[in-house]
Amino acid sequence: MSKKITTVLFDLDGTLINTNELIISSFLHTMNTYFPDQYKREDVLQFMGPPLEESFIKVNPDAVEDMVKTYRAYNLEKHDSLVTEFEGVFETVQTLSKNGYKLAIVSTKIRDVVIKGLKLTNLDQFFDVIITLDEVENAKPDPEPVQKALSALDSMPEESIMVGDNHHDVLAGKNAGTLSAGVAWSAKGREYLDQYEPDFMLETMADLLDVVGLEKR
Repeated sequence: MSKKITTVLFDLDGTLINTNELIISSFLHTMNTYFPDQYKREDVLQFMGPPLEESFIKVNPDAVEDMVKTYRAYNLEKHDSLVTEFEGVFETVQTLSKNGYKLAIVSTKIRDVVIKGLKLTNLDQFFDVIITLDEVENAKPDPEPVQKALSALDSMPEESIMVGDNHHDVLAGKNAGTLSAGVAWSAKGREYLDQYEPDFMLETMADLLDVVGLEKR
């Protein structure tokens, strides 16, 4: 795969913006509502990444819809107070945009939440293409979300890279034929991501500039 990278696809939560505390506290609130005192912080890390329905069906198939509603209500209430931007993200995305790279968000979250996070961190100005759970039949690691983003950007897989903090980001990229980059600040840990053999591991977001052929600023 020797083609120059022209296109960068980003996961949002845990990759560009730090929603880890928001997500963990939302899961703990939901679990403690339905299963008081049964779940601790380390127990809910497994739920981070996949669509909510996929996570909740494992613990209570009969209450999935109610659990999703409980989660989203709490998540929305706490969103702005708990979400921050990871260091170097704005500058890196801005540099990519200024240099003509095609950019997109590919997230397993619903569109309203994605837009809220992008606007809060002022990143919305850089992304015209945003693929969320609302736009697809199959979430990551299925290649569909990545393929939809590439189609909207008129980009080829071999000139694109998928950047994310979770295994399904790496696998979605691989399944769609793009390069993949994991982020070392993943809540699940660098070693966890390494198991899925991303093409690159970013220690900081600025490392992405080297990967695509730009010098760090």
